[in-house]
Amino acid sequence: MAAYGRPSLRDLFDEAPTPHIAHPPRTHHRDFYLATDGSFRAPGSVGTDDATGGLGVIIETRDGETVARLAVPDTVPDNNVAEYRALHLGLDVLAARVPDDARVGVLLDHDQLAENLNAAILAAEARSYEPPHSVAVPKKTGLHWRGIEARVRGFSEIRAARISGDVNPAHPLANAPDQYAHVNREPDRCVLPEPSSDEEQIPPPSRADRSASD
Repeated sequence: MAAYGRPSLRDLFDEAPTPHIAHPPRTHHRDFYLATDGSFRAPGSVGTDDATGGLGVIIETRDGETVARLAVPDTVPDNNVAEYRALHLGLDVLAARVPDDARVGVLLDHDQLAENLNAAILAAEARSYEPPHSVAVPKKTGLHWRGIEARVRGFSEIRAARISGDVNPAHPLANAPDQYAHVNREPDRCVLPEPSSDEEQIPPPSRADRSASD
């Protein structure tokens, strides 16, 4: 289950905005949640002559069960590219661990990446290669964006939410991959969430009815 005192990915997703996409009442009925983060430190910033970076990935079921955690050192040219590479890694792992018909919520603390991902999702849902919103991808990202787009098309339903970096649980994994290297040795798991009923339509906390004074 999710660690005591730390919001589950489901809770974070329900409270966060989803750029370009309306937040549906059944958002909290996602089957799986993916949080990713990428880090970059310029040469000399951590006592080394080389640039360093890391990729952090966490996948949970809607029940808070951990499916996978990764903390991977990586050599990246800048922080923006690190964010895209972390998402690509997370989507690859997610695709290998969950059913194709899974409903997925993605949590990102990078504004442009969250916007670009949802634009790609809308294009996939419309069966169009032209996203309805402009997409500007860092040139140094290389083929990682194409890999992300391909993965998006492989899920039944997927949305990206924008969260703050200080609450992103993937942040420490990306920023200290050596310290968290033990999570990479956790056994592979293909956990399925407990069955849920679609009969009860309860909005998530961020969209529940509130009084005019709130």
